[in-house]
Amino acid sequence: MSMDESQKLLGPDALQRFHAMRSDAVSAVTARFYATPGSAYERFGPRGREACQEDLAFHLEFLRPALEFGLLQPMVEYLIWLGSVLAARAVPTEHLALSLEWLAEFFVSHMNAEDGALVSARLHAARIKFLNAGSTPAQPPVPPDAWPETAEFEAALLAGNQREALSVLTRCLDRGHSLVQAELHIIQPALYHIGAQWQANQVSVAQEHMATAIAQSVMTVGLLRSVLPAPVNKRVLLACVEGNNHTVGLRMVADAFELAGWDVQYLGANVPTVALVKQAAEWKPDLVGLSVSFAQQMSAVRAAITQLDERLGDARPAVMIGGLAINRFRPLAGVAGADGYSEDAQAAVDNAGQVVRK
Repeated sequence: MSMDESQKLLGPDALQRFHAMRSDAVSAVTARFYATPGSAYERFGPRGREACQEDLAFHLEFLRPALEFGLLQPMVEYLIWLGSVLAARAVPTEHLALSLEWLAEFFVSHMNAEDGALVSARLHAARIKFLNAGSTPAQPPVPPDAWPETAEFEAALLAGNQREALSVLTRCLDRGHSLVQAELHIIQPALYHIGAQWQANQVSVAQEHMATAIAQSVMTVGLLRSVLPAPVNKRVLLACVEGNNHTVGLRMVADAFELAGWDVQYLGANVPTVALVKQAAEWKPDLVGLSVSFAQQMSAVRAAITQLDERLGDARPAVMIGGLAINRFRPLAGVAGADGYSEDAQAAVDNAGQVVRK
């Protein structure tokens, strides 16, 4: 692919057509995998077919940033991650590269020549980079430096021992550490490591979900124990963008702003763009903070900023973005028109003064 070709993007109408075809593409490629009598995939039964469809749907979700923003690396890293997850569970990974070929063939035959060629080119480029990576394991995100208490806290989470997890946090607070410091250097590294263990099939989905739930409960108790400072007469509205259900990091950001004296409205997971814009218009925050876990959610960020501009004009609050997607793919920070970004909760507060419009 030439440099000019790599910079081509699908326009809004073509993106809509691409999304309208996704379900048919998934069905068509799944059918090809199971078309041969006695196919090796039949041994996985009905659940295998469902898993195949789910994986193909995610392929196309992760393809979106390459088509809309010209960023291919998020999809490549997703494929590497998926390959490592499947390999850890003794599931063949040979079909990953083949599925990209077949998806490319589908879109070439169902879109107009120019758009189909662009989608095909992105899929082939992702396939080549994925194959060149070989057996390179997917690298987990790099958390802040872990304190010695992290291992004990992680063990409590995996054991389902909320009392012990709270005890670890309480001891840190009693020694004079702030809740934000404990969240960054104990809770976040522990959860990152548990996520890496799930990827390697060393902990179950149930354990990972339990760990997240306990961590959130402990954080709430930690905030209730903390002494709130005098208000600084600044407002921040925090939300996970539409499609993002990962809230722990944003909850840490909310705690950091609370403990810096800001008035905080925390909207939580998967906030519809229309509702987010309405709340911002009514509450009039100085800053809107948006959390993004995956690169394809940048479309929701762009939509939110566009709608805030249209509704509020010069009165639009500043918008800061952050989350796993931004930390892993820093170029994403500049594609949607946000006023700034932050890599963690403390940085969000530290950077707010530079981002908030005067």
